[in-house]
Amino acid sequence: MADAAVIEMANKLAEECLAVQSEIGNDRLFMEIGAELGTSSQTLEEAFLTAIRTRMAEQKGRALLARRLREYRAQSAPASGAQ
Repeated sequence: MADAAVIEMANKLAEECLAVQSEIGNDRLFMEIGAELGTSSQTLEEAFLTAIRTRMAEQKGRALLARRLREYRAQSAPASGAQ
């Protein structure tokens, strides 16, 4: 397991990378960053990719929760105009 400093660097870089990905519309930028990191530090590369993947998984999980809640509410809502 990587030391705390490496994990902290990876987490910060992951947050920044996700923000840039969103802004520029490139959802695979993290792969380029990971490859670049791997040329000099496999440890940082692995920590970064783990940080990215867990954050992306969280985003997908939250999106699914929100979608299911919207679907439930749409099905549970009374029909408009019905009396």
